[in-house]
Amino acid sequence: MTTKLTVFFVSVAIAIASTVYAADYELTNVSYDPTRELYEEFNKAFAKHYKTLTGDNVKVKQSHGGSSKQARAVIEGVQADVVTLALAYDIDSIASKSQLLPSDWQKKFPDNSTPYSSTVVFLVRKGNPKKIKTWGDLIKPGVKVIAAHPKTSGVARWGYLAGWGSVLQDELGDLKKLSDPAYAKEIEAAQKKARAYTAELYKHVPVLDSGARGATQTFVQRGQGDVLINWENEAFLAVREYGKDKFEIVVPPVSILAEPPVAVVDKIVDKRGTRKVAEAYIKFLYEREGQEIAGKNYYRPRDKEILKKYSDNFADVKLFSIDDVFGGWQKAQKTHFEDGGVFDQINVR
Repeated sequence: MTTKLTVFFVSVAIAIASTVYAADYELTNVSYDPTRELYEEFNKAFAKHYKTLTGDNVKVKQSHGGSSKQARAVIEGVQADVVTLALAYDIDSIASKSQLLPSDWQKKFPDNSTPYSSTVVFLVRKGNPKKIKTWGDLIKPGVKVIAAHPKTSGVARWGYLAGWGSVLQDELGDLKKLSDPAYAKEIEAAQKKARAYTAELYKHVPVLDSGARGATQTFVQRGQGDVLINWENEAFLAVREYGKDKFEIVVPPVSILAEPPVAVVDKIVDKRGTRKVAEAYIKFLYEREGQEIAGKNYYRPRDKEILKKYSDNFADVKLFSIDDVFGGWQKAQKTHFEDGGVFDQINVR
């Protein structure tokens, strides 16, 4: 009896000590539009994981919006412990304009700090009445395209570049020619056709929403347009929520490898004392459970075994990278999306 009582009181004492000394943390994850469902599930899993691992409690606050708008919010003072944005350029902007994290932030975690990837696809109404299959079909007479604004939305920039790159692929046959001076005249002609195509495409866009989720609502809920250009995962979510009897996904034969990156915001976590938790949060994205959650939410996991498990969700599509076709995000941003860049020149309304 004495031994049993001793064990009981020791167990109670340990439980009380664990309760008394458990720390409470709150993280803020500033993210882009379509990750709401992903991080709603992920945050619960991480809180449980971290509690088991350390005994501490974690609450994660989420903020969502157009990727560039979210980056500006952090630059202007939103206290983000981590950022999970749509493109590297937006985190580069935080680094260069606010110095809240170092310029080499993308080297801190595997795969250039991108724990999952995605691409850009089309969502059409059931039966695909406009017979849209390729990027070229988007500029057929009478086709109305719904898209987000490239100045505020990450997927809008990925989509813009995907369409541009598809023309280069069609014209050149092999995108490797872009780095070969021997094809200079062919490249120049192909780039002119890509510019003309992109200018025509935006004439078919009646409204430019600020973010990916807003564009989805315009197409799905308000019934505008014949085709929506958006993230692969966002298209899957729309079909899941509103039904296969209303919408279907069209994957073009050529698209872009979209890599949404993540980062710890160093100066903020050091000020708030949340570095340990924030780093564990990002690392958990790469662990098996985090990768499973990414796959379930229609992002392409980095873990090859888990990617294979969810392979039925992901069509086989020829993907090109922004580095190979546009020279990376810094060059693409300056050429196409800065004030006075190509998008401003062709988007005359």
